[in-house]
Amino acid sequence: MKHLNLTLALLIICAAPGAAWGAPHGGDRPDPESPEFPAYVLDRVDDMYRGAQSKGRMEMTIQTKHWKRTLEMDSWSKGQDYSLVRILKPRKERGTSTLKAKKDLFIYLNKTGRTVKITSGMMGGSWMGSHMTNDDLVRQSRMARDFVMKLTFKGQEGGVAVYRFTLQAKPDAATAWDKLVVTVRQSDLQPLSQEYWDEDGKKVRVLTFSDYQKVGDSLRPMVMLMKPTDKPDEYTQIKMKKLDFSVKLDPSFFSLQKLKSL
Repeated sequence: MKHLNLTLALLIICAAPGAAWGAPHGGDRPDPESPEFPAYVLDRVDDMYRGAQSKGRMEMTIQTKHWKRTLEMDSWSKGQDYSLVRILKPRKERGTSTLKAKKDLFIYLNKTGRTVKITSGMMGGSWMGSHMTNDDLVRQSRMARDFVMKLTFKGQEGGVAVYRFTLQAKPDAATAWDKLVVTVRQSDLQPLSQEYWDEDGKKVRVLTFSDYQKVGDSLRPMVMLMKPTDKPDEYTQIKMKKLDFSVKLDPSFFSLQKLKSL
């Protein structure tokens, strides 16, 4: 177990995971004491990044021990299977693109005109020098399906009423982490943070959410910050600058030809 789809694409291919910014899970909100409540909340968090289709513009800032850089990117996504990200800035990297088509991942290097298919041996590598990995972009998991969930805290934290859930990976789950800790606001169930723990009981990284804005009919965080716990001065921040859920995209859009021609 090494990595989890933040459906970044989060995370990254917003996608992000694992990853479009879609409509949240609907239905009547269960009582917090009911056994259905954890799955309801965590499905909501998952589905916030797994919509039908979207087009967006995002800014990714990467801070490491030795350097800092900011990338501006356009992204397109359709469900969990298809996503395309193209770098706009800085100028020297403009045109470099990443394509996810189901379980395949390709990177087009504009400087050399080469298209590289990411093999299993390359999955652990950093994506665009960030604290996300290639593996983060292609893995698909669901918290309510792959983990045993418990509501472990309900109360005030930093002046905000929150729910905290502790999730333990099921033995046969195709997930990347042994344990997750997810905190959401009580008022609107918006995510505040996610902690990722490995099989050795070590907290490896923390993802925090901020800058909540209404996009379409729903509120969602527009800034996500990933920090590795063993490198407290390093981080990767993703800020959504534009989002459009009205775009219509066919799966044929997500092709190797489009990867190179956008």
